[in-house]
Amino acid sequence: MKSIFVCSFLMVLSFSANAQKTIDKIAAQVGDNIILLSDIQAQKLQAIQAQVEVTAEMDCEILEQLLYQKLLLTQAELDSIIVPEAQVDAEMEQRLRVIQQQIGGRQKLEEFYGKTINEIKAEFFKVISEQLTADEMERTITMDVAVTPREVKRFYDDIPLDSLPLINEQMMFRQIVIYPDITEEDKNRAYNKLKEIRNSIVKQNRSFEAQARVHSEDPGSAQYGGRIEATKGMMVPQFEATAYSLKKGEVSEIFETTYGYHIMKLLDRKGDDYVCQHILITPKFEDSGIERAALRLDSCYNQLVAGTITWEEAVLKYSNDESTKQNKGTITNPYTGDVMWDAENLSEIDRDIYLLTDKMEPGDYSMPSLYVNQQERKQGVRIVQLVKRTKPHSANLGQDYALITRAAEADKKQKVINEWINAKINNAYIRIDEDYQNCNFRNEWLKEM
Repeated sequence: MKSIFVCSFLMVLSFSANAQKTIDKIAAQVGDNIILLSDIQAQKLQAIQAQVEVTAEMDCEILEQLLYQKLLLTQAELDSIIVPEAQVDAEMEQRLRVIQQQIGGRQKLEEFYGKTINEIKAEFFKVISEQLTADEMERTITMDVAVTPREVKRFYDDIPLDSLPLINEQMMFRQIVIYPDITEEDKNRAYNKLKEIRNSIVKQNRSFEAQARVHSEDPGSAQYGGRIEATKGMMVPQFEATAYSLKKGEVSEIFETTYGYHIMKLLDRKGDDYVCQHILITPKFEDSGIERAALRLDSCYNQLVAGTITWEEAVLKYSNDESTKQNKGTITNPYTGDVMWDAENLSEIDRDIYLLTDKMEPGDYSMPSLYVNQQERKQGVRIVQLVKRTKPHSANLGQDYALITRAAEADKKQKVINEWINAKINNAYIRIDEDYQNCNFRNEWLKEM
């Protein structure tokens, strides 16, 4: 039974805002930890919003998940497992940041919920703390679980042939990337451009918002006039320090972060929370930088094709992509952490590489081509090698050993968790409301009743 509460936090807020007007009751209790009817309904709402099929057993399934979480919490208290407040705060901020992006900002979130952001944080601090504590307790229970090759084979052999999952076409890639160096001249050009923009705002009384819409190179905020709503810990240190140093309505001097050069106007600040506008100008290399990178990779490509340099040697000699250089240029799939890419995932994340390698055979190299690293907002030139390509097939040990190993390990962890639950049920105080005593639970939560 997997740890719960991974659905949208916004849905919990939405339900809770309405649940305050309804009569609640205790649905179950594990030790000192209670489960309310509203807890079950909130999780059900999440499932509905996530387009999960509603079944007659859903309430019982949700209750069993909650019983498991409360059992984990009860044991965590006995074992003195405590999640630091800083970790809870960081998780809270991350969730709120996602919600604000979806709902249209902090002000709209406060209007939607009818409370200030600090009140929302205070109300849900315990909820997040309990989730993280339960997760940590579960990790403690399963931390020593591992599978041997024999167990992996036994797990695979026990899967009925008609139940083997279909594996889509998968590919493995390596790359050599050259990002042109940003020169002092490039930096000065960006700095001077931002200086002119700042002067137009401060000395010529032009609108900061209008200048941000026209000139800012921050794709996340430019369309909103550079507006950002944030709190302590959300932004890079230089940005945050500037926000806390300004007076309301003041425009900052130019400051630098890893993204480039910024100016900021503080709109409002309450405690750790602030609202500002900013303009970002990123230093860019001139076309000659890309041309030099392309010439270097042309030389690299010719050597690879002629066989006068190995791929591994070429990566070390030419590539300056820090995320892949130390791994022979191998590109890791962020969905799975694996080196194999599902064709569907690939087209979502890096459509260019999919088009580059669609007609290639394993071992082939692409000719040097322009490359934009969307995560780091950098442009460069790269060569891609298709290392491996598998056809759609039913999962098997020869091609999908890593995948089957993960499934076997997950299955073994689940068995350990089930054994742990059944052992702890006997010693825990558990009470379940009569409305739920006819549930067909997987574990014997009612055995002592």
